[in-house]
Amino acid sequence: MKRREFLKSAGMGTVALTLPGGFAQAAFGKKKPNIVLIMPDDFGYECVTANGGQSYSTPRIDDLAKHGIRFTNCHSQPVCTPTRVKIMTGKSNARNYVAFETLNRGEKTFGHIMGAAGYATAVAGKWQLSGRGKDFPGTRPEASGFDEYCLWQVDRESKGSRYWNPNITQNGEVLKDTEGKYGPDIYSQFLMDFMTRNKKKPFFIYYPMTLTHGPHVPTPDSKEGDSKSKRNTKYFPDMVAYTDKIVGKMVDHLENLGLADNTLILFTGDNGTDKKVTSKFNGKELRGGKGRTIDAGTHVPLIAYWKGTTPARKVNHDLIDFSDILPTAAELGRAKIPKDFIIDGVSFVPQIKGKRGNPKEYIFCHFEKGKYAIDDGGGKKKDKKKNKKVKKKKSEKPEYTRWVRDERWKLYENGNLYDVIADPDEKSPLAAGDSKSEAEIRRKRFNSVLAEMANEMKK
Repeated sequence: MKRREFLKSAGMGTVALTLPGGFAQAAFGKKKPNIVLIMPDDFGYECVTANGGQSYSTPRIDDLAKHGIRFTNCHSQPVCTPTRVKIMTGKSNARNYVAFETLNRGEKTFGHIMGAAGYATAVAGKWQLSGRGKDFPGTRPEASGFDEYCLWQVDRESKGSRYWNPNITQNGEVLKDTEGKYGPDIYSQFLMDFMTRNKKKPFFIYYPMTLTHGPHVPTPDSKEGDSKSKRNTKYFPDMVAYTDKIVGKMVDHLENLGLADNTLILFTGDNGTDKKVTSKFNGKELRGGKGRTIDAGTHVPLIAYWKGTTPARKVNHDLIDFSDILPTAAELGRAKIPKDFIIDGVSFVPQIKGKRGNPKEYIFCHFEKGKYAIDDGGGKKKDKKKNKKVKKKKSEKPEYTRWVRDERWKLYENGNLYDVIADPDEKSPLAAGDSKSEAEIRRKRFNSVLAEMANEMKK
């Protein structure tokens, strides 16, 4: 297979491979649609009732699926910062991930891309990308391509609360009047006000929610008498319900503004559910897999709703990962992207209309788990043998895991192959067998992909 063909089948390479000129104009006319991307935190596939979840109440999210498209094979990175870097830049972590809580300076995001295409842009919720000191300076929201922002964790040293009495920075100023207020209400109201102020021009909204990440605390709708300072996973269902409530408020606001028929809403999750949380899913108990590379750590909901455009009750089984979000938004916004701008995803605009599109044969994932482990020690790496913390050297080689997968088969760079349908927890790697079997055919194919990707990432 020639390199260009290989990259296209993988969903990797320059934007010229993924955004054929003229397609969006023909498909959607002259008016550019608004795009609202909602991404709750630590919210796995099993949290949505429409996906088979049985532990939570998500009527408004289910309603999006009822009137739109529910994707069953969307995968994120296993933890938050790697996901945020990938979804915002359209690139594999192998190209541009440098450290936890860090978006490398100079990276172009979908904020830059959509802003240059004439969109008003806003981000609200959780930032977590401003860096880790002088070694990893990161990117502040002012430099991320968004016109306006309302964010928690802009600075590491002033994290504060994300929920009650939150520490929020809005357009360069720390809010002074948050005492007694609930952060998610502030973030969502900010975005709805942004919609109102920009209703006469196209807007791109990125809402990386603070819900449903720990600490698991009461919401405004929890039982009266519950202390706001209580921390217990028993409040996780309340947090899911409040996430659903906010989604409904935003959908209703778009309807009231008369914008619903020209707005694409994408709802997903940044990684698997917290490992402390066990949910009932399709009749079985499922423990959250955040931080793990198994399905419970990467399998997330993805629902696309665009009133009058997405077919109702459509279920799509195509493989999608977070590098695909930027090229999808760019195609809809008819963005002009520099020829040398590398995008590792493919647009799924046709699928949003219910058409076949150009589905991926597989997903390639690079996860730098060593750089995530730094955060467990507050910026240091733990020495388990001595039970103490040691400083991480800047030159230390990162620990990473790479794998290739399709809907059923998953091959790691260490050679372990799994049937993830039969063995979702990846407890029993498959031994080599008949070369003509489906498993061995995929093993051979995926091995060639891993080798080619290793070469590609060196460029």
